[in-house]
Amino acid sequence: MRILLVEDEPDLGEALKKALNQKKYIVDWVQDGTEAWNCLDSQWTEYNLAIIDWLLPGMSGIELIKRLRARQNSLPVLMLTAKDQMEDKVIGLDAGADDYLVKPFGMAELLARLRALGRRSPQLVPQQLQRGDLILDYGTRTVFYQGNQTLSLTTKEFLLLEYFFNHPNQILTSEQIRNQLWEMGEEPMSNVVAAQVRLLRRKLETVDCKNVIETVHGVGYRFNLNL
Repeated sequence: MRILLVEDEPDLGEALKKALNQKKYIVDWVQDGTEAWNCLDSQWTEYNLAIIDWLLPGMSGIELIKRLRARQNSLPVLMLTAKDQMEDKVIGLDAGADDYLVKPFGMAELLARLRALGRRSPQLVPQQLQRGDLILDYGTRTVFYQGNQTLSLTTKEFLLLEYFFNHPNQILTSEQIRNQLWEMGEEPMSNVVAAQVRLLRRKLETVDCKNVIETVHGVGYRFNLNL
């Protein structure tokens, strides 16, 4: 899962990013509302969830959410704020936030609210995702092939296969994959996508699942369910 974290308090933002990374989330952390909107408006990165502070430089969290909903974007949003009055909560929820968490809060509560958002939005984190004879199990981070063969993947391999799952039969460029699997500010080696694809293919081949990831020479890769 990829999360956009919009929080201008450096200590809190750093603590949140660290906690989310430990839970294997990919986190893009920005501290400015305008920069956050540029991320949300980008065609290159797909987010599963946003955590947005109310008071931000550049553009407020309320304005961010209103813009998002005006685009008919249903991205789940958890709003963070020090505003604890009932009327403030109403404003935040009416703007389009899915949940509202008042500062200060415990990290365990934030993580629990993210899990609750997932249960309310099955498309956010389904228990399992199936394409053809392959099943991704999010609870165990395991892949099942033809119902009985299991395959354990690294975090990056799991995220790469999930990305292919979500874009079956589409050509994905190396740049698209790199932007989706690595956080903003990271500068992986130029051949990192090819290396990850190669490692994932090898693991799939150990359970006799071959040729499902097709190389489209000069363009990118395709998760081809017809092969």
